[in-house]
Amino acid sequence: MRILLYTGKGGVGKTSIAAATALRCADLGYRTIVVSTDAAHSLADSFDLKIGNEPVDIAPRLKGQEIDVLHQMEKYWGTVQDWLSTVLSWRGMDDLLADEASVLPGMDELASLLQIVFLYDTNAYDVIIVDCAPTGETLRLLSLPEVAEWYLSHIFPLQRQTVRLAGPLLKSITDLPIPDDQVFESIKDLILRLDRMHQLLADQKQASVRLVLNPEKMVIKEAQRTYTYLNLYGYATDLIISNRIIPASVDDHYFTAWKGSQARYGQLVEDAFAPLPIFKVPLMDQEVVGAEMLRKMAQEVYGDQDPAQIFYAGQPQVIEKNTDGYLLKLHLPFVSKEDVNLTRSGDELAISIGNFRRNIILPHVLVALAVTKAKFEGDHLVLTFADQNPQTA
Repeated sequence: MRILLYTGKGGVGKTSIAAATALRCADLGYRTIVVSTDAAHSLADSFDLKIGNEPVDIAPRLKGQEIDVLHQMEKYWGTVQDWLSTVLSWRGMDDLLADEASVLPGMDELASLLQIVFLYDTNAYDVIIVDCAPTGETLRLLSLPEVAEWYLSHIFPLQRQTVRLAGPLLKSITDLPIPDDQVFESIKDLILRLDRMHQLLADQKQASVRLVLNPEKMVIKEAQRTYTYLNLYGYATDLIISNRIIPASVDDHYFTAWKGSQARYGQLVEDAFAPLPIFKVPLMDQEVVGAEMLRKMAQEVYGDQDPAQIFYAGQPQVIEKNTDGYLLKLHLPFVSKEDVNLTRSGDELAISIGNFRRNIILPHVLVALAVTKAKFEGDHLVLTFADQNPQTA
């Protein structure tokens, strides 16, 4: 089974790419489902069909689903949310406002992502394609499983035991709603599901993230940052899709400046994401709506290639912590240390090797640190980031 997640800045065309990919996979004979976890669903608009909160037939071997957030919230968060709402009401908040405030930020998108686990466990599909929320929301949610796993193993048992011991005493002196075993069981179940989701999405043989972008500076920078954090969280990116490129055949004077700008930023895309494959998709000559246009887009994206294949295996960059600080490992085969030139500007690290240049957006944890050491280990350039002026007690 393959799980393909398409994400990118809002408005870059990721839903159209996801829908086109799903249709191509179904045409190739795969049992396919495409699901939207974006709160602002537009999957139905792409197919020009009605798609609801349960899987519906779109084409032979293809189903679609726009996940019902309220249903997913009740399924995964219902017990916890009810308790939070009760606590807020106890504090004097209006019941309606308490119900609204008990929906913590990100809960709805997170519940939608957990649907991936359910679809996987049905064993009813060969390919699951996910039209994700815009990159910021997606990244925040994909980072949660590791935090949740740590909480479950370190803090959760202590909190549960404390409530069991102190609960009777608290009930004798206050009417504050105390979480019972049902609440704790719901939290535990949710965290275990999060861990399962992480295991599925971090399996590079099964799951791939594909970044959709337009050749524009702000969009590329956000995609770079997304790519860095996907590596940090252990999720594999196997493809970059550069969408809405004005074709060379368009010779109208109005588009001359646009074409020049796209050519410049197209080189930035190459520099930023090498050695990942970059598929370039032209600006279509009409709105991409309906099966005919989606098939046309799929042909422009993939040609005769199978979208379900793994286009790149491995992680070109890995970040690890050691006793000296943090290590950034970059896969740079056939290069020696003397060939490498590093330049740093804020959260950007530029690596130049001859005429080749690669730009990396550093995660926040590395921005305040300096590169104190550089060495090669096999085909990897290993950079050590550390505080040059450590505080001593």
